Amino acid sequence: MEKFQTLHSAAVPLPLENIDTDQIIPARFLKATTREGFGENLFCDWRRNTDGSPKPDFVLNDPKYSGRILLAGKNFGCGSSREHAAWALYDAGFRVVISSYFADIFRGNALNTGLLPLQMTDAELARLFALVAQDADMQFVVNLPEQTLHVPATNDSVHFDLDAYKKECLINGYDDIDYLVSQKPAIEAYEQTRIWNC
Repeated sequence: MEKFQTLHSAAVPLPLENIDTDQIIPARFLKATTREGFGENLFCDWRRNTDGSPKPDFVLNDPKYSGRILLAGKNFGCGSSREHAAWALYDAGFRVVISSYFADIFRGNALNTGLLPLQMTDAELARLFALVAQDADMQFVVNLPEQTLHVPATNDSVHFDLDAYKKECLINGYDDIDYLVSQKPAIEAYEQTRIWNC
């Protein structure tokens, strides 16, 4: 996974609630077993007409919005447990999804993929949507070590919670296996203190 320390980016606003995993990546695209290529079909049914042409009124097709942060409505990632939803977001270039609530399974899948699900209050989320509505290029700074989201233009900062283990994995670009490998010296040192009765 890509290491995550600090991200400076604009945000893509998607102010819809209850966005489920089938909307994020429709089931017909779940045939692959590796993570690559899912970004092409992220929000496919919202992004494209039946003939494959882009829908100009969907935010990902709007050239004024860009960035590696997806600003989404409450209850993001509900529905089925497919990890492909997190894969699609990551493959499409997103590194942070901001919402006021995430489905638990999606949150876990996102963190395991290297995607930060940044949760805040409904009021804080509404404030961010308002800022992006005023300025599509509004910049945000996500500081993972400090667990803050900062808005330089307004000097606002919001603290977010994150499991310490998953924070360490994101900062170092570790999946669960990488983390265990990183602990090899400590594991070997501990094994030297053991008394084996064989």
